[in-house]
Amino acid sequence: MKKIIRLLAMVTALMIIIGVIAVPSASAVTFKCDVETYSDSILMVNLDTGMEVYAKDADAKRYPAGLTKIMTYIIAAEYFDDFNTKIEIKQKVIDKVVSEGMACTGMDWHVGEKLTVTDILYALMLPVGHDAAMVLADYIGKGKEKTFVEMMNKKAEELGCKNTHFVNCTGVHHKDHYSTARDLYLISRCAIGKPMFSKICSTSTYYIGKDDYPLVTTNYMIDAGRGGDYFYTYATGLKNSTTTEAGRCLAATARVDDEGYSYICICLHAPYDEDKDVFEQYCMLEAADLFRWAFLNLTFVTPVTKDTPICEQKVDHAWDTDSVLLVPESDLNIVLPYDYSDADITIVPDNNEPISAPVNKGDFVTTATVYYKDQAFTTIKLKAQDSVGVSPILYVTDAIRSVLTSPWFLVSVAVIVILFVVFVTVSSSYSKKKRRDRNKKS
Repeated sequence: MKKIIRLLAMVTALMIIIGVIAVPSASAVTFKCDVETYSDSILMVNLDTGMEVYAKDADAKRYPAGLTKIMTYIIAAEYFDDFNTKIEIKQKVIDKVVSEGMACTGMDWHVGEKLTVTDILYALMLPVGHDAAMVLADYIGKGKEKTFVEMMNKKAEELGCKNTHFVNCTGVHHKDHYSTARDLYLISRCAIGKPMFSKICSTSTYYIGKDDYPLVTTNYMIDAGRGGDYFYTYATGLKNSTTTEAGRCLAATARVDDEGYSYICICLHAPYDEDKDVFEQYCMLEAADLFRWAFLNLTFVTPVTKDTPICEQKVDHAWDTDSVLLVPESDLNIVLPYDYSDADITIVPDNNEPISAPVNKGDFVTTATVYYKDQAFTTIKLKAQDSVGVSPILYVTDAIRSVLTSPWFLVSVAVIVILFVVFVTVSSSYSKKKRRDRNKKS
């Protein structure tokens, strides 16, 4: 009996493992795009739907350089309830910035003063911002940058980042400090929801107090006065950065107000080589071109609404029916090329196994994968369009049938039969022995 149970357990475990391996994973849809790109990793997402529209090696580990400060902003925004809180700019923090070879870009002007969190966040996001990052890390980490960095890594994990690890709060190069375009999208999306982030990142100049010189953004895409050919009318913000190891890096957003379309583009490791005078901001050029491509070629569509029947699901033990229609939990709003056709979209339920009555109208039943030209790009939830009552007779009958045909029942019956045969065999042998013993005595 124990051997049989162990065998059944092994078979069940093997089936589960095979099932897990066989489950297909949805991937981002790839639209035809003729934009010339330069960065080694790119991810572009429609912010209104969360739908990826362009990807290039988006899961490869890259050095994020100063884009790290987007996470630094998140930690600060979640720590301070009041952005008017004042923080002293300590000489020891500025000395550490200088001693580690980092540039000061504003905080060194205010040593000994107390600045608001708002001022420091502008200093973090507009210029290079190493000194502002260290001021925040020192204050929040109680003098220990390591404590602050631990908070950064914990937050990255909470956001679902799969290939991100921070070693510092600034983005200064370290071989174990890395992220991916997809993870930086998750981080940026979180930051966009934080107080003042979008406002700060869309600002080109900012004055702290009565300073004679402003903090100036390094993101030429949003700076009409200094941006030159890199300025892009519909750009709305975020951050760029450069190191020798990371190359040019950029997280940029853009929006066409009259149509309400908004996108984010993450570009990592665009060409940069100071020794060869390669100073072109390639990531800004490609981001602008990708935004133009998206605004001109992609549009919002709703191929199915919450009232569109998707499929029928078989229902066991039902009264007066054997199936129920499934409809989406909500309207499916997606981004597709202007020249798409209805035939390009297919929706396939992820589970066709029968469900058991009773079923209430609106009950979640299963999910379905949405395909564009055979490319899986999103999933939707399907719910019951109507209620289905249960038939007591069918329910009891099926329950009895299930018991009678279940492996455990069959095994139990087999064991009983075996035990009975053994009992009969032993009893017969015992009876024959007793008869032989009596015959010998007589």
